[in-house]
Amino acid sequence: MEFELSDRAKDFRERLQAFLDERVYPAEREYVDAVRSAATPHVHPPLLEELKEEARRRGLWNLFLPDPEHGAGLSYLDYAPLAELMGRTMIGAEVCNCSAPDTGNMEVLHQFGNEEQKAQWLQPLLDGEIRSGFAMTEPDVASSDATNVQLRMERDGDDFVLNGRKWWTTGVMHPRCRILIVMGKTELEAPVYAQQSMLLVPLDTPGLTILRSLPVFGYMDPEGHGELEFADVRVPQANLIAGPGAGFLIAQARLGPGRIHHCMRALGAAERALELLCARADARETFGKPVSTRSNIRDWIAEARIEIEMARLFVMKTAWLVDTVGGKNARVEVAGIKVAVPSIALKIIDRAIQVHGGAGVSDDFPLAWMYAHMRTLRLADGPDEVHKLSIARRELRRQRGEAEPLM
Repeated sequence: MEFELSDRAKDFRERLQAFLDERVYPAEREYVDAVRSAATPHVHPPLLEELKEEARRRGLWNLFLPDPEHGAGLSYLDYAPLAELMGRTMIGAEVCNCSAPDTGNMEVLHQFGNEEQKAQWLQPLLDGEIRSGFAMTEPDVASSDATNVQLRMERDGDDFVLNGRKWWTTGVMHPRCRILIVMGKTELEAPVYAQQSMLLVPLDTPGLTILRSLPVFGYMDPEGHGELEFADVRVPQANLIAGPGAGFLIAQARLGPGRIHHCMRALGAAERALELLCARADARETFGKPVSTRSNIRDWIAEARIEIEMARLFVMKTAWLVDTVGGKNARVEVAGIKVAVPSIALKIIDRAIQVHGGAGVSDDFPLAWMYAHMRTLRLADGPDEVHKLSIARRELRRQRGEAEPLM
């Protein structure tokens, strides 16, 4: 097992760190103020375009994509520390064109899209000209089991006609969102894992209505998490990705790398929270001594360092496995990091809030925002319980000497 970064990855890490230090961190307050002062919470401040242009000039663009023609050409192992750096700030991923759900959507189109779909939708996403959304979760079913998805996609001539509802469609409220990847049922008589398909649905298609934008613990994200209604939404069958019944397999291929991205960004947030915790503990005194002298605070600091290092090694091992044996053969590890890392990061952020006192729950520091989003990550891309169930099933099969099922 080899976790040493390539020379190219080390170079990217140094240049990304410099970009964050010189331009991105100093711009955070300006970004927050621009969002707060806007007439709508769903805004794209000009500051972001300035930072995006500089990221492109510095060659810090589409770092997530292993394809050297369109991305950085890095392995998942080499990309992992870059995702961690971008996760330290709320705008780091976006200014490098590495933010979800666009990364996953671009990977889907790159891996499964045909040439026409790539030209029409992938290239503008790679160029940062448009944004996208991913519509899988539904309000009327337990969407942690993707086979529950009920949105119907019925064939009618050369078209599919879509009827149903989706929610938590991240990205749909972004002013530049133009396209959705939508998962629904097309093959009702097929085996359970072959009933779902994925379609490209332009956001301006008649019959597609954005009902509302959903807040996260009171935060209304600029890109939004929309609830959508599909009422006789008609799209060409040519918008089908990969083929009928391929939706579940595409979803699994999409979510594996995405979980590595999420977990490394979570570690970046945890590292920054620990830095803020230490700085606050040194700066504040209680009963005549700095808070950092208190034994319980020192325990928190030590535990945080231990947990971050353990979690990072787990994610790096998972990235190495995905690189060497493929995501299908690293399913236990992918599920494991998705459970472990957000919980660890959440605990560290919570303790940083505690050390900050009342300031920690305000927006004077990024901790409250980090907590809200990290708590959400324990649900996004599958709740902890589903990942634990998957891990337990495979462990039981391994202990019993049983073969893995095909699906």
